[in-house]
Amino acid sequence: MKKFAQLNVGDEFYSECRISSLELERYLSFSGIKNIIYENKEFSDQEKKMVSGRAILSKMEGEFTKLDEMYGNLLIFYGIDGDPSWNNRQTRFLKPLFTDEKLKIKFKISDKREINEEFGLIGVDFEGVNEDGKTVVISKRNLYQIKKDAPVRQ
Repeated sequence: MKKFAQLNVGDEFYSECRISSLELERYLSFSGIKNIIYENKEFSDQEKKMVSGRAILSKMEGEFTKLDEMYGNLLIFYGIDGDPSWNNRQTRFLKPLFTDEKLKIKFKISDKREINEEFGLIGVDFEGVNEDGKTVVISKRNLYQIKKDAPVRQ
């Protein structure tokens, strides 16, 4: 685990994951999303289903918190500011991701600042690429409040 003081703007971390049909169904049930693409038999009976954008972001955030460099820190999702150099946009979905496709994720520290004696703030850019090397999603400046002195991991 890296503590706040050890994290630097430009640091990159990597992960890979897949979202199964069962995970997608659970996410849709929990979130209450109502979209014809998930209800219409023409789309929903297919072997591979298109994954909801928010489900992708949720999975990416989960992967971020499980990184060896992050796990053990007290991380609080603070918000998404968007990137001033990107016209304050936050997230763009560029290609669909389907269930059981591999998602390769790059996390990049894009901002780091002090909040107070106890907490710092890090901005993390997410980039997800499918198994064909096509960029699926870019999400800039996901902000996390991070406790400077991490709790002892048990």
